[in-house]
Amino acid sequence: MTSSAQSRAIKTYRSRLADKGLVRFEIVAREDDRDLIRRLARTLAEETSEARTLRDSVAQALGGGDGPTGGILAALRRSPLVSADIDLARPRLAGREVEL
Repeated sequence: MTSSAQSRAIKTYRSRLADKGLVRFEIVAREDDRDLIRRLARTLAEETSEARTLRDSVAQALGGGDGPTGGILAALRRSPLVSADIDLARPRLAGREVEL
């Protein structure tokens, strides 16, 4: 059990973290990776160009995750077929009669 002073101190600390846009969470990892994960987390918590580069590199190495939206649309707009005058309309057919 924690004392009320200790609970208040934890609440204040976590509130300060939230004001900075940070959250505290627990992970399960190998003992050998403890220092690596701590350095990684410390670097990512900063708002520096190094943190942005590291964040992008890790995201790319892990498959990207949820990247920015609109990537497909941007790729289609860059396509050389954008200026081509292609008629993509197809005739509307009533379909076929089916006996049930």
